[in-house]
Parts: sequence; structure tokens; C-alpha cells
Amino acid sequence: MNDNNMDCDQVQQTDGSRSEESISSPNQRMTRYQILTLISMASVNFSSMICYSILGPFFPNEAMKKGASQTVIGLIFGCYALCNLMGSLVLGKYIVQIGAKVMLISGLFVSSGCTILFGLLDRVPEGATFITLCFIIRSVDALGFSAAMTSSFAISAKVFPNNIATVLGSLEIFTGLGLILGPPIGGWLYQSFGYEVPFMALGCFLFLMVPFNIYILPSFAADPTKDSFFRLFTRLKIVLICFAIFTLSSGLGFLDATLSIYAIDKFDLSPGYVGLLLLGLSLPYCLASPLLGIVSDRFPSTRPWLMVLGGLSTATGFWFLGPVPILQIQSQLWLLVFMLGVIGFSLSMIAIPTFPEILNCAYENGFEEGLSTLGLVSGLFGAVWSIGMFCGPTLGGFTTQQLSFEWAASVQGGLAFLAAFFLGIYFLCQGTRQRRAPQIKRKIPSDERTRLLS
Repeated sequence: MNDNNMDCDQVQQTDGSRSEESISSPNQRMTRYQILTLISMASVNFSSMICYSILGPFFPNEAMKKGASQTVIGLIFGCYALCNLMGSLVLGKYIVQIGAKVMLISGLFVSSGCTILFGLLDRVPEGATFITLCFIIRSVDALGFSAAMTSSFAISAKVFPNNIATVLGSLEIFTGLGLILGPPIGGWLYQSFGYEVPFMALGCFLFLMVPFNIYILPSFAADPTKDSFFRLFTRLKIVLICFAIFTLSSGLGFLDATLSIYAIDKFDLSPGYVGLLLLGLSLPYCLASPLLGIVSDRFPSTRPWLMVLGGLSTATGFWFLGPVPILQIQSQLWLLVFMLGVIGFSLSMIAIPTFPEILNCAYENGFEEGLSTLGLVSGLFGAVWSIGMFCGPTLGGFTTQQLSFEWAASVQGGLAFLAAFFLGIYFLCQGTRQRRAPQIKRKIPSDERTRLLS
């Protein structure tokens, strides 16, 4: 207990006096509280994502049986993201006042309760009652999820300031595992035991993470900041990166709401096989993220072009997912699975470099180093992610209903292409300015560079 208290005391300090661990070299061995923090963040990512991802294989069809249209199903998925957006902005701003550990634990508790309640919705009458309760429970669940994930990002960056991309990439293994295991486990439990059991089992599992994280997660103290989200958005680079994050999350949200129905109708697959189909998306993302995190930390200059190349590859994956009707290519199951793999790998190329790039841009423009700024960046990341998760299912569901899945996927690919194009133009212009700067300095006469006062 004494060692644990000493570790907590090292963390409980203001941002003005950073601990030795926070400024240690990237190659130094991890301390005890860093190891405990990493375990805690991994458990949060895994448990949260497995409960989030179980809906994909069977809920859209169940909702249709209860009288919900394709557009309404998209709105049910989308309202989760909309409330996540509001929660991320508020909680990211006030993470210091609330406390990062308190925020994380509270978020896990709320999410576990909502997951269990969602499993009882098959007992309510169909139509307006079912749809209304879906919106209410998903909205509250989103607030809990935003609290857990906003604090998770901030804590990870606080404890590992020199290896942010590597740590976030490693944690994405557990995010990917949650996304990988959620659909097949949810689909299998649904086929074997019915609608209620998947939510009950995984909701209880999430609840067990509450006392686990209360015990192992250290506490964090910091001073509030006077900076704001608006100041972050005054930088063009951050705006363009946020657009890339938007296309990333909107693509995932689009697939959540539409892929299962398309695969069942087009290829006559069962919900269990649809869950396995989603492995094609999650597995490449899970495997590529830690490798890309290491590359991003060791070679920071590669981050911009990872995002650009990832956006172009994502666009290609969505264009061939249907495929786009103008190509006159026959839709086949193997092509669908292959393109899901391309999208999964490409999304990791976009996701991993974005957080450290936004954070570095904030520090370069005068933001204070500490938990407050980390909370702002985490909240901004979560908010933009949530906007995409709202627009992806809602607009994707509407486009699918009005046109087809093939055209909706093509539109999603077009957004990814625009993000990559704008980022590429910006980074090319930035590189040109940096090459010209030394030439301008060399043209200044030596006597003009001499200080007037010695």
C-alpha cells in the first residue's frame, strides 16, 4: 500500500511541476503507475468497445421487426454520437474540475447500466414506445461512453507524453479486440439465447470493470486552463485534421447501420456470419495500429503523409465496397471482405497520427502543457468523432433507403478522398514555406542581424 500511495503522490501534482516519469526518455522502462495506468486504459477500451459493437449483427433487423424504418435505425445509431458530441465538449473542458479518475469510473458505471437496460427493450411494445426508449437509453449511454473515453485519452497522453502515438496505437489493439469480439459474440449469443442475453452478459462484464479500475487507476491533479475549443479551431491544420477524423468515424458509423442489412439481403447471411464478416474490418485495424503508432513516434515527419495515404486508401475501399454502380462490377462476397480489410487498415493510418498532431499543433501555438490541454484535445477529438458517428448512420441510412447501399458507400468514399486531398495540399504548401524560410534568412545582411545593444 505504501508503494501505491507513493505512486499516486507522484501523479497528484500540478501541471507546472511535471514528474520525472512524464519527462523521461522514450526508451526508459515504465514505472509502476505507468503500468497500472496502461492496464486500466486497456480494460476501458476493450470493455467499452465490445459493448458498443454487439448491436451491428442483429439489432437493425430486430428494430425493423419493431416498426423502425432504415432511416430511424440510422437515427438511433446517430443519436448516440450526437450525445457523445455534447458530452465530449463539456467533459473535455471540465476534466480538471471533475477529476479524470472520477469521470472514467462514472462513465463505465453509466454505460454498464444502459447496456443491461437495452437488453430489455424486446419486452416493450413495438412502434413509438420501442423507438422512444431506444433513443433515451442510447443517449444516456453515450454520455457515459464519452466520459470514459475522453478521460482515457487525456490520462494516456498525460502519463506517456513522449510515446503518445505508440501507447494509443497499442491501446487500439484492445479497441480492435472489442470491435472484433463484439459482433461474433453478440451474433452467437443472439442466435443461441435470444435478444436479451448478449446485452445482459456484456453489461455485467462492463460493470465488473468499475471496481477493477477504482482499485488500480491512480488519481490525477491539475490546474484549470483558460484556453478553449474555439482557439483550437483557429488553426487551419487542426480544422483539416478534424475533417479527416470526421470521415473516419462517419465511415465506421455508416457500416454499423447499413452493412448487416445489405449483407443479409445480398448474400443471404445469418446474423452470426455477419458478425464474422465484420472481422474483415476490425482485424486489420487492430493489427496495424500498434505498428503505425511506433512508426509515428519514431518518425514524426511521416504522420502527415500517413493521414493522406490513409484517406486515399479509405476512399478506394468504399468505392469498391459496393462497388460503385458506374464501374459495372458485380458485387461479390470475397470483394466485400477484401475491401473491408483495406478500409480497416486505412482507417488506422488516419486515426493513429491525428491525436499527437493536434496536440503538437496546440503546444506550438501557446497552449499550456498539462492535463487541461489534454482534456481539451481529447474532448475535441471525441466531439469530431461523434459528429461523424452521427452523420454516418443517419445520412448513410437515408441515402441507402433512397438510392442503394452501393451509392451510399460511394458518397462515403468521396468524403474520405476530399479529406486526403485537402490535407495533401496543406502539407505540400507547408513544406514549401519551410524550404523557403532558410533562403530568406540567408539573404538578410549580417549587419542587419547584429543586435543594437551588446
